[in-house]
Amino acid sequence: MKCAVLFSGGKDSTYAIFLTKKYDHEVCCLISIFSDNPSSYMFHTPSILQVTKQAEAMNIPIIIYKTKGEKEKELIDLEQAIIKAIDDFGVEAVVTGAVESAYQASRIQKISNRLDIECFNPLWQKDHFELLNDLIKNNFDILITGVFAYPLSEKWLGKKIDQKFVEDIGNLFKKYKINPAGEGGEFETFVLNCPLFNKKLKIESTKIKGKNNSWKMDITIK
Repeated sequence: MKCAVLFSGGKDSTYAIFLTKKYDHEVCCLISIFSDNPSSYMFHTPSILQVTKQAEAMNIPIIIYKTKGEKEKELIDLEQAIIKAIDDFGVEAVVTGAVESAYQASRIQKISNRLDIECFNPLWQKDHFELLNDLIKNNFDILITGVFAYPLSEKWLGKKIDQKFVEDIGNLFKKYKINPAGEGGEFETFVLNCPLFNKKLKIESTKIKGKNNSWKMDITIK
């Protein structure tokens, strides 16, 4: 199938591209939504402006749409972006990195049904620790760019997802029920390198803001 991947720059959407290609589908383009609302129900916001650098590293065209991020209304903008992917690239399916968010998956499925294309969720219901370990095994270089739940703090920003991270987040899961893959919005990520990239991305600068247990690190890529 010719596919458009909903892309945030984080671990799940990037891994969804990896699996889509592994299953011998064609990734024709990426779709990224830039939301004005940092608390968007649908869209990732930390370092979202850097997705163009990732798309360039993967040599995949990217469609960018902006939205005010109003609940439900932002789906209209997403649908328009998918229509553009159909018109420009002839896509037959939209791919998501959804793991267990029924809110996101159900709404994208409804859009796909209206547009008469497939909706493919290659990570759906995958065990969270298995997902993290698969990312490590496949040499994904992933940075934590946002934390939004107790007891996570500013100190977690910039951490890499490696075996030490899996151990630490596993301990928090046992004690505080922190979702190990961040599926409850506990943390956000950015991929600096993976087998899809033709070069490793390098950070030029970072900007950190937040308070209490809600912190975001916006990065700029060289």
